[in-house]
Amino acid sequence: MSDIAPVVSTSDPTRRRLLRAGGAVALAAGTGLAATRAFSQPRKLTFAWNATAFCLSPVVVAQELGYFEKNGLSVELINYTGSTDQLLESLATGKADAAVGMVHRWLKPLESGFDVKIVGASHGGCVRLVGVKAAGVTSLQSLKGKVIGVSDIASPGKNFFSILLKKNGIDAEREVTWRQYPADLLDIAVDKGEIQAIADGDPNIYLIEKRKPARYQQIASNLSGEYQDKVCCIVGARGELVRNDKPSTAALVRSILQASDYVADNPNESAKLFAKYSPKVSVEDLRALLGTLTHRHHPTGSDLLAEVEFYARDFQSVGVLKPSTNPARFARHVTADVLA
Repeated sequence: MSDIAPVVSTSDPTRRRLLRAGGAVALAAGTGLAATRAFSQPRKLTFAWNATAFCLSPVVVAQELGYFEKNGLSVELINYTGSTDQLLESLATGKADAAVGMVHRWLKPLESGFDVKIVGASHGGCVRLVGVKAAGVTSLQSLKGKVIGVSDIASPGKNFFSILLKKNGIDAEREVTWRQYPADLLDIAVDKGEIQAIADGDPNIYLIEKRKPARYQQIASNLSGEYQDKVCCIVGARGELVRNDKPSTAALVRSILQASDYVADNPNESAKLFAKYSPKVSVEDLRALLGTLTHRHHPTGSDLLAEVEFYARDFQSVGVLKPSTNPARFARHVTADVLA
């Protein structure tokens, strides 16, 4: 696919060897997860991710600190920039072996029948809703009759906060208006008075607030209330790989889990590792952003199944999933417990 291109590492080789040595110590000491026996020849896999998404720092950590290698894998990272449907199609057709993305984006395309299984997770967080204080938007209830700006009308922010609004007695289609703008123009739309709130992901919301700290108030995030212990970013693998090479799929999941724990324990070093992929965000800001996420929360097995079913029920309640979809059956179909 034209929108998938290899990511070329710019790490200094000596630094990389030192970092991997440190990663090996952390792997031996930290996670409580049994590492798979190293294969005589590392299993080669391709892993698609969005190289600009700071919340996916565990992918960089797993590559730079050797977690993939310690689990018997040789992983090629490919930077994915297309739609979620295209990503899942690339997995289903074998153009990539696995990928990481947001559960809020994946469930609807998976309902269409792509041969892709959700096999792991990385963290929770990274989507927020902020209101404009001068417009009186400081709570969910104050959003009635207001306009919410989003960067994508099918974005995780639109989907998630539609659910949250409904759970708080607000009709997200009739009592608020959603308006799409390019992400870097959302603050300008506020300047023009066209929107009174923004629902988007970080680092965009973080940078908007940093420029004008007195203008905005956070109203909610995808860690609010009952969502405080819910996952956001998940790991998926092509169905054929899950069925025919469960050990390699399990090794990939373990690598991401271990790297996620490292990020939780070492946000400073993780921010430094990711900085080369994020030239517009400083290491200090990346470190602060990583501190807002729950990289210790990465369910697998029955816990992951339960969370996928929870989200399926949520999305069905606001019309994202079809009324005829059985959430429990759907969750069982699209998840796989590769660590069992």
